Amino acid sequence: MTSESDWLWWTLAAAGAGAAILFVWIWLKGRPFAEGDVFRASRISAGNRLFPTQVLITSTSVVQYTPRWLGKREETIHMAHIASVKIETGMLLSDVFVETSGGTDPIACHGHRKGDASRMKVLIER
Repeated sequence: MTSESDWLWWTLAAAGAGAAILFVWIWLKGRPFAEGDVFRASRISAGNRLFPTQVLITSTSVVQYTPRWLGKREETIHMAHIASVKIETGMLLSDVFVETSGGTDPIACHGHRKGDASRMKVLIER
């Protein structure tokens, strides 16, 4: 009987440790990736549940940063190459599209709060 209880305790301890490591990993990946004006997408939007996309706006560039389980995806557009900024507003959240003058695919930032989306547009257009 004791070996069965020991086995159960070790199994529960391993599951708890695994869950704690997973929680810390997701929390670390979701923190702001830089100092400054960083806007993080809402976790309730599609595609942003575990690792929400973040957008950094500096005086010289716009950086879209998407953390992944291993690594990250980062796309940067210099302010001189930005042609327009478009906001599509839904009931709760907004999508921001930053289009380039080169005609390539725009940076699509889905699931931002309405106030953040407006602030992003103001910062990019100044």
